[in-house]
Amino acid sequence: MTIYQLSEDYIFPNPVEAEPEGLLAIGGDLSPNRILLAYSMGIFPWYSADQPILWWSPDPRLLLNPQEFHISKSLRRILRSDKFTVRFDTQFNQVVRLCAETPREGQDGTWITEEMIEAYFILHQLGYAHSIESYYQGELVGGLYGISLGKAFFGESMFSLRPDASKVAIATLSKQLTEWDFSFIDCQIPTSHLKSLGAFEVDRSRFLQNLDQALEAETLQGHWKKDQDLQW
Repeated sequence: MTIYQLSEDYIFPNPVEAEPEGLLAIGGDLSPNRILLAYSMGIFPWYSADQPILWWSPDPRLLLNPQEFHISKSLRRILRSDKFTVRFDTQFNQVVRLCAETPREGQDGTWITEEMIEAYFILHQLGYAHSIESYYQGELVGGLYGISLGKAFFGESMFSLRPDASKVAIATLSKQLTEWDFSFIDCQIPTSHLKSLGAFEVDRSRFLQNLDQALEAETLQGHWKKDQDLQW
């Protein structure tokens, strides 16, 4: 298959033309319009600092239905204990940087480059990118960030500096998205950890159908606030 070289025009090839591992196109830029177009087509940027911008649409895709998030008994006890405080959109840039800087087992370096950080911060200012933040005794110790379009949330990365901090963040996000009638969280690449929380694989064609339906709804744009009466 052909890997497409993007031009200055905001155009992407059909995702079904991606390479078997999901690589679809190379080049372009990280302008807000291009990134939002990419996500609306089921495409996302993913590359290292020493690479050009690479655009992906993997098959299969990992999805999580917010209303089907698996909460273990131990996690439910933590959520009910108020051990952590969860906030939305109060330290977006710090969350992204901690996602980039926090060491991960089996991973050398990060794909969250300075260029990516700047691009997603602009999307946050525009009301499309959001952070979910877990605090312990007032300190930011876990969280995640992603992009919202229609009734779809595209998760980008998580970090955890304390056990269960990121689980609390994604559990709270799932609960809130259920209240807002979101269709799914796109987890992008399959991992055993996310599958243990209820995520499941779908083929690309099914994912794109689900995405088209989710995009029929209006985007909940602007800075998000968590409902104060979420029940566990």
